[in-house]
Amino acid sequence: MSTPGAYFRLVRIGWVLAREDAFAAVPSEHLPPLARFVQRLAGLLARRKARFEVRSGRLARAVERLGPSYVKIGQFLATRPDVVGAELAADLSLLQDRMATFPESEARAAIEGSLGRSVDALFVEFSEAMAAASIAQVHPAVILRDGRRERVAVKVIRPGVRQRFAADIEAMYLVSRMQERFLPYTRRLRPVEVTKTLEQTTKVEMDLRLEAAALSELGENTREDSGFRVPKVDWERTGRDVVTMEWIDGVKMSDIEGLRAAGHDLNTLAEALIQSFLRHTLRDGFFHADMHQGNLFVDGAGHIVAVDMGIVGRLGKKERRFLAEILYGFITRDYQRVADVHFEAGYVPSHHDAASFAQAIRAIGEPIHGQPAETISMAKLLTLLFEVTELFDMQTRPELVMLQKTMVVVEGVARTLNPRFNMWKASEPVVGKWIRDNLGPKRIVSDLRDGLHAALRVAEAAPEIAARTERFSAEIMAMAENGLRFDPETAEAIGKAEARHTRSGRVALWVIAAVLIYIAWQLA
Repeated sequence: MSTPGAYFRLVRIGWVLAREDAFAAVPSEHLPPLARFVQRLAGLLARRKARFEVRSGRLARAVERLGPSYVKIGQFLATRPDVVGAELAADLSLLQDRMATFPESEARAAIEGSLGRSVDALFVEFSEAMAAASIAQVHPAVILRDGRRERVAVKVIRPGVRQRFAADIEAMYLVSRMQERFLPYTRRLRPVEVTKTLEQTTKVEMDLRLEAAALSELGENTREDSGFRVPKVDWERTGRDVVTMEWIDGVKMSDIEGLRAAGHDLNTLAEALIQSFLRHTLRDGFFHADMHQGNLFVDGAGHIVAVDMGIVGRLGKKERRFLAEILYGFITRDYQRVADVHFEAGYVPSHHDAASFAQAIRAIGEPIHGQPAETISMAKLLTLLFEVTELFDMQTRPELVMLQKTMVVVEGVARTLNPRFNMWKASEPVVGKWIRDNLGPKRIVSDLRDGLHAALRVAEAAPEIAARTERFSAEIMAMAENGLRFDPETAEAIGKAEARHTRSGRVALWVIAAVLIYIAWQLA
C-alpha cells in the first residue's frame, strides 16, 4: 500500500514536470479524455521561459531538478522505449549523470565503515573526487603492492542514496499502479513489473561488491579476447560501499581527435567494439549494458577498456538462439523462419496467424535489403521488429529490450568513430561463428547433453516429488470432505488489510486536496 508520503512525492513530481512544461512532450493521441485535459491544464502551470525552450530535453531538465534518485530512474526508463515510447526515451537519454561531489570526509567515513580500516591504512594517497554521479563518486588514490606504488580508482557510494531511493521508488510504484488502472492499453507492458525490475537493478547497482563481481566475470570471459578488457578489481579494498579497481590511463572514446593524435585506427576500434559486444552477448550471455562513450577508454596498446559496470544484461540460451536466428533470417530473407522463431519461443501468442506475422516481418526486412550495407542498423531493425510485434500481442521481454537499447548505443559509438562503418561486415565473423556452432549439428549434441542433465536432475528429485504429490493429494481429499476453511489468523489479516486500504484511501484524498489548495494559493 502507498503511504501519504508517496502521494506528496507524486504531487511534487507533477508540479516540477508541469513547471518545466515536460507534459507537452508526452504524445496525447492514446491518452483518455481526462488525461488529455490534465495535460492541457499542466501546460498552464509551465514557466513562461520553459514554453519557449527547445522541446527535446524538457523532460530531462525536469528530472535533473528532481534529484539524483530520479536521474537514475530516468536513465533506466531511457532504456525502455517499449514502456515510455521512443520520443520520451530519446529525451531521457539526454540525462547527464553528473552531480555535485560530496565532501571527502563523508567518502572517508563510507570507506572506513564498509571496510573496517582507516583510509590511511588502506591507501598511501587518497585525493579529492574527480567525478560524481547519482549513486557514487570516484577518487584517485595510490596503494603499495609488492613494495611498488600503484595508482587505483576508488568508487564510493553517495551517503543516504539508498534511503532516498527507497522513498522515491514508492512514488514510482504508485504511478505504475495508476497507469495499469487508468490506461488499460498499457497493461501489456506490465508497468508494475518494470518498476520491480528498476528497483532490483538499482539495488544491485548500489551494492558495489556486485559491480566488482560483474567486472571480474566480464574480465574472465574476455581474458583470451583481443582488443577489449575491463579494469582489474582490488578485492582487499572493496566492500558494499566502495570498490577499488585498476587506474586506466587512456583516451576517452568521445575524444575523436585525441584518438587520432594517439595513432589509433578508428575503423579498427569500431570493429573491435561491435565484435566484442556481440561476442559477450552471443557467446557469454553477459554484456555491459551501459557502453556509452563516457564509459569507454582506449589504452596505449589500442585495447578498448570498459568501466562502470553498474548496469549489466544477461541472455539465456533461448534468448541468444532467438536473437541469432532473427539476424540470420533477415540476412537470408527467410521471413517465415523469423516468424516461426517468435512462435516457437512463445513470444507471440499461438492464436495469431504465422503467415500474417511473416508478412509483417517482410515489411521490415525488404526495405533494408535495398539499402547500402553501411547504412543498415541492427539496432533499428530490432526496434522496428518490436514495434511490429506489438500488433501481435507480444509481451514485453525486458532482457531483449535492454539488449536492443545497448545495441543502439554501441552502434552510435561505432558510427561516431566511422560514419560509413559497415555494421554487418564487422558482425559476420562473430554472428556467423555462433550460428555455425549453435544452429548446426553442434546444436543437436548440445541439446542432447542439456536434455540428459535435465533428466538426471528430475531423476534425483523423483523421491521428493512423489512425497510432495502424496501430501498434496491428502490435502485435496481433506478439503473435499471438510470444505475450505480460513484459520483465525488469516481471517484477521484479511480484515486488517481491508481496513488499512480504506484508511489509506481517505488519507490520500485529503493529502491531494491539501496540496491542490496550496498550489492554488501559490498561483493566486
